Amino acid sequence: MIGIDDIKQLIAQEEFAQAEESLKSFLSEHPENEQAHFLMGNLFRKREDWEGALNEYQAAMDINENSPARLAYNAIQEVLAFYNKDMFNQ
Repeated sequence: MIGIDDIKQLIAQEEFAQAEESLKSFLSEHPENEQAHFLMGNLFRKREDWEGALNEYQAAMDINENSPARLAYNAIQEVLAFYNKDMFNQ
């Protein structure tokens, strides 16, 4: 079975589709793995799938409230709040 380090390598090589499939498989067997949720959130963020990224970051934070996912979650919230303000100002 592929491990977290292997998935990180796929992401570093920009093999995002394979990394996502590997993460889905990994999470099906290890649903409480904070790092896997964080990595999946990062993949969603790279695709600008904000809802998917926020959900995965929230899952990581539910497992560990001190997860680095908190910073990523807050950053996305700030970006979305900024975008929404701009839409109202047009």
